[in-house]
Amino acid sequence: MSAPSRPWASIIIVNYNGGKYLQPALDAVAGQTDQDFELILVDNASTDGSADGLLTDHIQNFKFMPLDENTGFARGNNLAAAEARGDWVILLNPDTEAGADWLAEFRAATQDHPEAAMFAGATIDMTEHDKMDGAGDCYLVAGLPWRGGYQRSVSELPKAGTCFSPCGASAMFRRDVFLETGGFDERYFCYCEDVDLGFRLRLEGQICVFWPKAMAYHFGSASSGVASPFAVRHGTRNRLWTFVKNMPPLALMALLPLHLLLTFVLVLRSIPQGRAGPTLGGLADGVAGLGAIWRSRKAIHARRRLSSFQILKAMTWNPLTAFTRRVDVRPFDPPSEKNRDPS
Repeated sequence: MSAPSRPWASIIIVNYNGGKYLQPALDAVAGQTDQDFELILVDNASTDGSADGLLTDHIQNFKFMPLDENTGFARGNNLAAAEARGDWVILLNPDTEAGADWLAEFRAATQDHPEAAMFAGATIDMTEHDKMDGAGDCYLVAGLPWRGGYQRSVSELPKAGTCFSPCGASAMFRRDVFLETGGFDERYFCYCEDVDLGFRLRLEGQICVFWPKAMAYHFGSASSGVASPFAVRHGTRNRLWTFVKNMPPLALMALLPLHLLLTFVLVLRSIPQGRAGPTLGGLADGVAGLGAIWRSRKAIHARRRLSSFQILKAMTWNPLTAFTRRVDVRPFDPPSEKNRDPS
């Protein structure tokens, strides 16, 4: 019996207590117009029964990877990527429903931009279709990441271009590049691991293409809750680690005062929001782990191909853009006649 043909893409869904959202997420993948994929479902020891009794017979190439403990979003995706057979790995959240042409559009993006190894799709709020969930991830030079366009009008959805990094809710990476750069940093567990990976790939000279027609609908934070104490604590810790680990030496020295000021502002803002406890806890966790994070810099910057100036050009400089969660997608540089407008 011959081995099954190798798929073009491996779609990875990492589930933890995804509840009622998981089956529709699988069904949306099964309904893709482009069927050249395998689907790998990783279950992080869910306790809500969301991975029990799933209907998967309508998915041609399906693999289930149940884990004995909750290893987090980062490790779950790494384990699946190591087992994947496709040339591309595409990450999709379990509370996300991909549009029918989502995979076909990602493939079109690779054909138009063969130079790129990472791509960001557009996500729309599942319950309010007039609002964006995200148009790629952005990064303020002071060290603040955010999901571009989050909860802003869908009328602001940009044309195709480049963004800082993909959001892990709907992201595509060339598998060999993903593995060679080490995949997600598993110490992060979840939150900011996508920006960290994108930052490292940026340092290696990669660009991130935002492709608006690779569209999915996202409930958002269905497992951990919007701005839950868990999310705030991990996000605060991982934000500090991402800045310290990845920022080139000259930029790190120049921008450290701004990062400290930003951290102070975020702590002050957390007080009236009732989030001071997890914010300070995350900051303490981040400081406690700085020794190991600092030691990670050597390997990262040994692979670096961009100067401080070049990487800072890819970041956002206007703090109002960050605090209002506006999109930061730039036109392709240099412009090319082959870059079609997919909007």
